[in-house]
Parts: sequence; C-alpha cells; structure tokens
Amino acid sequence: MKDKLIKLYYNQQFNPHTILGILLNPFYFARLALHKNIKKLSASITGDCLDVGCGKKPYKHLFTTNQYIGMDIEQTGHTHQNEDIDVFYDGITFPFPNERFDSIICNQVLEHVFNPDEFLNEINRVLKQGGYILLTVPFVWDEHEQPYDFARYSSFGLKSIFEKHGFKVHKQIKSVPNIKVLFQLLNGYIYKKTHTKNGFINLLITAILISPFTLMGLILGLVTPNNNDLYLDNVILAQKNKHA
Repeated sequence: MKDKLIKLYYNQQFNPHTILGILLNPFYFARLALHKNIKKLSASITGDCLDVGCGKKPYKHLFTTNQYIGMDIEQTGHTHQNEDIDVFYDGITFPFPNERFDSIICNQVLEHVFNPDEFLNEINRVLKQGGYILLTVPFVWDEHEQPYDFARYSSFGLKSIFEKHGFKVHKQIKSVPNIKVLFQLLNGYIYKKTHTKNGFINLLITAILISPFTLMGLILGLVTPNNNDLYLDNVILAQKNKHA
C-alpha cells in the first residue's frame, strides 16, 4: 500500500491531471502544461534517445524509443537520491561518440548550464544529422537549485541560440501564457516560504494554503485572455541541420 501511495504521489508531481494534483502539487500549472506540451511533440523523439539532465526520467513513458539513456551531472543544486541516471558527465564533454543518438530530450536543464555554447555544441555533436531535440526551459520562474541557476531565455533568444549551433527550430510553445502564471508564482512563493523537512506537513500546506489559489487560477483562466508576452516555460522542438 505504501509503495502504491508513493507512486501515486510521484505521478501527480509531473502529470497532475486529476483533483489529487490540485491538492498535492504546488506546481500544478507548470507541471501540467509541461506534460501536455511534451506529449504533444513526443512523436518526433524516436530511435536511440539521450535524456540530458534526466533526474528521475519523469517523461520517459511519453516516448517510443529503441534505447533510452539518462545522463546527468554530479555537481547540481540537489541530491541524486532515488534518481534514475545511467551515465554521469563532467559538465563539459558528453561521454559518447559523434552522432550516437537519433534524438535528445532536455527538460528544465539549460538554465543550469553556465556554458550554453559548449553545451549545445555537444548536443549537436552526439545527435545524428536530421535528428530532433525536444527542450524545455523556464522563462518566468524564481531562482532554484542555487547556486546552479544561471539564466532565463526568451523565445527569441532560444531560437537564435539554436540556429547559431546548427539547428532548425520547427516548433516553439509558450507554456502557460495566461493569468495562471501569476497564481503559479504565488503558489511557488507560499511553498518556498512554508516548506519544512516533514513531508506530511508539506502536503497539508499544499492542500490547505496552496490549492485554493490553484482553483482560483483555474476559474480565472477560463474568463481572462491569454498574454503571449508573459508565460512560465519555453518548449522547443528543433532539428539538427543536414549537411548539403
């Protein structure tokens, strides 16, 4: 029973699509939209796939691939306890040969990369010609995993940096481009200022203090217009250019 409850809780952290997600997940709006948008673009991720900054591989189930390898870096702003990492790397060079992978995913990692030019060069190097990368990165979010939080990217900045490193951008999605962004930031503020070392107390705080604002955001999101200039996350699908 305990294992089932833990699995249920974990599933609601990255795909909070039920009423339980509203009650249990302080990042409801961000995580629900990321799951939806990643799933929307998942058909392009095929063959042998590298998950860069994989952590617990929360979106692995969305992809149909031959081989799915998770890579992470040991020096981060959090522990790797209970994570599902196949390969560690040194933060500079990916430990794989040229054009090893058919596709790559990189979820909420680029903001923690201090050397984005070298990072994207490595992604280009290990990706086959014509292969796709699906990447997400925050636009509006608080500093997290300190001190390894180095940047925020606009949609224009992302397109520019990908094109600079040999990719053609096929799809860009602004995730949560509406009033819900304000409620997500408010919920994040409450969570950070009330978080304790006791998991049960944290769940109570989310259910009692945070979920009412989540419900309010859901209601107001139905009756207010979108604002594409203010959103939570960028979701991008890009293809490595084929040589002429």
